[in-house]
Amino acid sequence: MRRLIVFLFALLIASTPAAADLKESVNALGNVKLEGMEAAIKAVAAEPGPQSAAALSALAEGNLYVRKSDRQVFIATAEGDVLKLTDPATGEAAGEAPKSDLTKIKINNGLRRVIRAAAGGSALSSPDAVKRLEAAQAVFKSKDAVALPAIEEALAKETDPKVKAALELAKASALLSSDRSDDEKRAAIATLSATGSRDVIAVLSSVATGEGPVALDASAAIANIETSLAYWNAAQNVWYGISLGSVLLLAAIGLAITFGVMGVINMAHGEMVMLGAYTTFVVQDIIRNSAPWLFDASLFIALPLAFLVAAVAGLIIERIVIRPLYGRPLETLLATWGVSLILQQTIRMIFGPTNREVGNPSWASGAFELGQMSITYNRMWLVLFSLAVFAALYLLLNKTWFGLQLRAVTQNRRMASAIGIRTPWVGALTFAVGSGIAGIAGVGLSQIDNVSPDLGQSYSIDSFMVVVFGGVGNLWGTLVAAMTLGIVNKILEPFAGAVLGKILVLVFIILFIQKRPRGLFALKGRFVDA
Repeated sequence: MRRLIVFLFALLIASTPAAADLKESVNALGNVKLEGMEAAIKAVAAEPGPQSAAALSALAEGNLYVRKSDRQVFIATAEGDVLKLTDPATGEAAGEAPKSDLTKIKINNGLRRVIRAAAGGSALSSPDAVKRLEAAQAVFKSKDAVALPAIEEALAKETDPKVKAALELAKASALLSSDRSDDEKRAAIATLSATGSRDVIAVLSSVATGEGPVALDASAAIANIETSLAYWNAAQNVWYGISLGSVLLLAAIGLAITFGVMGVINMAHGEMVMLGAYTTFVVQDIIRNSAPWLFDASLFIALPLAFLVAAVAGLIIERIVIRPLYGRPLETLLATWGVSLILQQTIRMIFGPTNREVGNPSWASGAFELGQMSITYNRMWLVLFSLAVFAALYLLLNKTWFGLQLRAVTQNRRMASAIGIRTPWVGALTFAVGSGIAGIAGVGLSQIDNVSPDLGQSYSIDSFMVVVFGGVGNLWGTLVAAMTLGIVNKILEPFAGAVLGKILVLVFIILFIQKRPRGLFALKGRFVDA
């Protein structure tokens, strides 16, 4: 904020103040009592030019001193027991002096707000629209009526719609602190209330405690804004829930088909997600060192590589570990759990136990406002990415020969084998595809979570919950279950907390499975109905 004060004052001002006038105004800062300091600050601010800006910036930062012998004020920087002095009127060096010869001019937070407001008023005439916008926002927060004439003058000249809207709010904020008529203040309250912003509540609260029509209007406006914000908060929680649901969908969608086709409880599924995330890290690390101009395309490069790495790992696990254990679910669970520990330790040996940095491309960085909601680009792209993966897998299962064989094996493995389908290879390829999709999920999750050897553990249990709740082997069930659990989790969190919210969701799933053991969308077929 202190740097902003200098920035707001130093704005292409053509005229240069007379050094004597500025020197006199600055000296007044060291020769008035605290109650007279506000007027002295505004007198310095009225002097145009960068030197007045530097003087007030030094005051805000605690670098303005008054010399005891002649009550002259200097900008001073400490070097040991000596202060290097600068003339605030000219910016020229003024020698050195012991610290004991000068006294620091002290101010409080209220005076710092006065300085910021004065800085904002000076910046309203900048030719740069961004600087004018920042100045208008600074005046809005300060609620300083002194800036009102400057705001009205700037409003009359302003042509940029965004800056003009900010100036209208700044004017309304300053009006409420002025001695203008009640009608003008009530109109200002209406202007502020129309924004529905949280920042407006602090401005209105300053006049809502009194009596009369202005206070009543301010109280009513605050009530309306708080009601509106409650709806926006609910919408924000729903968005957070959709975002969490997309994460659960990415983590669980590969498991849905492998669990459905093979009936294997793969405890190493989370480690396939981890392999995808580390593949993304390796790709970005190579790009940073060899071709930094490709960084924005790093995720697109990582996607097929993550799929291949996780798919090959899944195929090896299926052929070596899982195939000899078909029909023995407990042994399979223990074996895949052991595989998950081996993969975690292998990653620790190669990359170390600490988190690895995976950066956001420029198109996935930042956020935008939708009403009173804040939506980050990385979460928005993650939601769209999860839906794209779902659509691609849905087309694979329903529009291809492999998908037809997979669905046949899911519904009745023995009958599928009897009609010539090579069920062992269908199972192996399904496991590879499911693992590859988990690797793709790791690319997406690397944008919002820490990439570490333990990344997959946090998603393994959630993935099983989603699959069981939605219905084993059913893609639509996985989608609905992921979004439902995500939204319910985020709605419960503000009331019950994150941990208790998860416990309540788990209890709900247990009770639900008691009534519907096959989940929301049960598959039909002789094998699954048996």
